[in-house]
Amino acid sequence: MTNTPTSRVDKLLSSMGYGSRNEVARIAKRGGITLDAGKLLDVTKRISVTPDLPARMEIDGEALDAVPGVVIVLNKPLGMTCSHKENGALVYDVLPERWKRRDPAISTIGRLDKQTSGLLLLTDDGGLLHRVISPRRRVKKTYRVKLARPLDGTVGDLFASARLMLEGEDKPLAPAELEVVSETEALLTVTEGRYHQVRRMFAATGNHVEKLHRERVGGLSLPHGMAPGQWNLLSEEEIALIFQ
Repeated sequence: MTNTPTSRVDKLLSSMGYGSRNEVARIAKRGGITLDAGKLLDVTKRISVTPDLPARMEIDGEALDAVPGVVIVLNKPLGMTCSHKENGALVYDVLPERWKRRDPAISTIGRLDKQTSGLLLLTDDGGLLHRVISPRRRVKKTYRVKLARPLDGTVGDLFASARLMLEGEDKPLAPAELEVVSETEALLTVTEGRYHQVRRMFAATGNHVEKLHRERVGGLSLPHGMAPGQWNLLSEEEIALIFQ
């Protein structure tokens, strides 16, 4: 049975980006923190950090942000970079400003390049992050690919063969599944996460990827109607779908 984690209030709120411990203490002193509808003045108090805490605690009249252990699904738009430091639009820009100050930081689970859109996962749970990207887990990722030229009828067999070697590498790719949608469109499911893997796979067959959109990770798909740039917190049941 897993023990419920506990934390001092000032340490918890500081780690969630609400300010330094002294700043959190000042919020409490002026009556800005409530727990179970009562004023919480002593920020040295230890409390249980449970998923229902945002429903029980308010900061300046607003519900507490999601507690550590968040998993986010984002419909990544084109043009955004999966980085904390690069110039230009970053995927973290769509999150609330305060969430950028969380410790541990929220990071992407794997990456989608700037010109790839679709399902992107983010989390502050390092253990979960490594389970999803671990080669031993063989988590499936499915991409919708728009190609410059018609598909060669032999491409599906080549991708499934475990013999395809990418340029500059000395280890063949694991088998991948190709589902042809039209002459120039396909769904490709891979279990690895090599650098620009999907683009390089089609380049190895003499074709060029014009559009690339990730539709699924494991058994998890983008929520219906989620527009580019929108995001949701995942439930435990939805997180479990990743490993199906």
